[in-house]
Amino acid sequence: MLLFVILGSVGAVTVLVILFAAQIRRYAAGGVCMSTALLEGKTVLITGANTGIGKETALDMAVRGARVIMACRDVEKGEEAAASIRAACARADVEVRELDLADTCSIRAFAQKFLSEVNQLHILINNAGVMMCPYTKTKDGFEMHIGVNHLGHFLLTSLLIGLLKRSAPARIVVVSSLAHNFGWIRFHDLHSQGSYNSGLAYCQSKLANVLFARELARRLKDTNVTVNSVHPGTVNSDLTRHSTLMTIFFTVFSMFLKTPREGAQTSIYCAVAEELHSISGKHFSDCAPAFVAPQGRSEETARRLWDVSCELLGIEWD
Repeated sequence: MLLFVILGSVGAVTVLVILFAAQIRRYAAGGVCMSTALLEGKTVLITGANTGIGKETALDMAVRGARVIMACRDVEKGEEAAASIRAACARADVEVRELDLADTCSIRAFAQKFLSEVNQLHILINNAGVMMCPYTKTKDGFEMHIGVNHLGHFLLTSLLIGLLKRSAPARIVVVSSLAHNFGWIRFHDLHSQGSYNSGLAYCQSKLANVLFARELARRLKDTNVTVNSVHPGTVNSDLTRHSTLMTIFFTVFSMFLKTPREGAQTSIYCAVAEELHSISGKHFSDCAPAFVAPQGRSEETARRLWDVSCELLGIEWD
């Protein structure tokens, strides 16, 4: 009897999903950037632009007429992505440059070459990231999540901030996540050496993204360079490749997830929307202001994380 009830329930749910598939997809898609702003004469730098929402963001920026620089760890995959963008938009001005956010030497080399060859930078989108990977360290000994998702982008931004100021008005978009709600900055064990949980390490790094965006926005007040963080939504991408369970879950429930194009909308919105020209230090999701967890609004934590980040990277950034 119980088996029949279970089978009947599953069947009913399946029928409902089929009947309301179109409505479910529209709801899952979330907000859409409606701005028609053009970016001719503008330069955009996007990290992790060879796949997922980064690639879709690069395509949108190219269609709007920007010069798009795709910073990728895997140059071969980056070139494949660039070729597909050119195929979709014949006039796309896109180029690929090597950048490994898990290696500060690579970040510094990238920035040095970039600054010597590019004289303007109007939009920086810190998009690249890792999620729920096994315990590993970056080339510099940082835990991978905090090292790539936060410290790598922190260093990159610090090296390019002068160019962004000279190119103002300019914007910085930091891709975070709803997962920041479940994160805490563990200053006593930032690199998870005492204990490690891949999910919690990811959440900590996403909270760090929110805190970095808010603190950087405070420090950039009156410079005409804005900084905002975004939650792209739950996107069906290869970001879950390190978690078999998450991969299975995303495959089974793909109808309820955003496509990479849909997930890119809020990043695009924060990069181009005219109404955000003076908005800074905010968090967005579905192309609208979004809730920030209390630990993500702590000025004390943000300033302490800034100081700790500078110390770990061996830089001074006032």
